[in-house]
Amino acid sequence: MKSFTIAGLGACVLALAACDEGKLETGMPTAGGATAVAMLRTAAGADVGRVTASEVTGGLRFTVDAKGMPAGTHGAHVHTTGRCDAPGFETAGGHWNPTGAKHGTMNPQGPHQGDVPNLIIDSAGRGTVAATIPGATMAGLLDTDGAAFVVHTDADDLKTDPSGNSGARIACGVFQPS
Repeated sequence: MKSFTIAGLGACVLALAACDEGKLETGMPTAGGATAVAMLRTAAGADVGRVTASEVTGGLRFTVDAKGMPAGTHGAHVHTTGRCDAPGFETAGGHWNPTGAKHGTMNPQGPHQGDVPNLIIDSAGRGTVAATIPGATMAGLLDTDGAAFVVHTDADDLKTDPSGNSGARIACGVFQPS
């Protein structure tokens, strides 16, 4: 039994040593990488959290920390324009989609670069979600008209173009370099 365990352990070590390290690098923090922050607010101006975009190897990592929001599952997306005019936040435009893909991670022609997993808010009004978007850049996020982060009333079905049937916009924040 001991020889099998030692042999098995040796095989695991050899397998790990043979891994292509380049495939493991996507999403690794970038030394001195840029960040941007969007403060989420409701149409009434209430502070309901923040979203941080950070440069990582191979893309951008978006981290959402929400508070004081309605319990449930909500679509969450990066939008094309850095404006959040109440009451409906339509000025944020559509989903950030510089590659012209269809909406959703379950769509064979997707996803948009602005597609983030659903944000699940607990009964205390808090929730977090984080996702790395491969190929996304800070220069693209903070282009001449900026970008915003929007939380929607309903869950994103992750496949229906253009917005996953995620409903009205209930919170919005404009990305600012930090």
